[in-house]
Amino acid sequence: MSKKDHVSETPATQFLRKAGVAFSEHPYQYEEHGGTEVSARELGVDEHHVVKTLVMQDEAAKPLIVLMHGDRKVSTKNLARQIGCKSVEPCKPEVASRHSGYQVGGTSPFGTRKPMPIYIERSILALDKIYINGGRRGYLVGIAPSAMQTILKLTAVDCALQQ
Repeated sequence: MSKKDHVSETPATQFLRKAGVAFSEHPYQYEEHGGTEVSARELGVDEHHVVKTLVMQDEAAKPLIVLMHGDRKVSTKNLARQIGCKSVEPCKPEVASRHSGYQVGGTSPFGTRKPMPIYIERSILALDKIYINGGRRGYLVGIAPSAMQTILKLTAVDCALQQ
């Protein structure tokens, strides 16, 4: 990794290093509202392997994190039913930032400001390697989903909308 590719530590990378989990660093040119389509293109990987970290809330405004394939959307109805809530909806950006400690577009499930339940689309766990936000816009980390299971309390769900 050359000097210019080095990204300074984020709460996410500090969390991963402290946990002793292997990960690769993937800085890329961030585009406003570009989403996983841009990061997948910039890194030359399948968008299905780029995982979004979504901060949502239930009907009581309790925050939760949903990890979803970049090329899929969350069925909030299916998610709510599976986790025993009346409803689930995305948090407003400023609320999501307050809960996670990260700027929207740079939200990572690692090292969040507040502990929140984390739900992961079950099929993500079958992948060998995923690319997920490392705590800053324009910065993903490559990690094995199996390694994530050892350091995060993940609950597998089936809530991807078929596209």
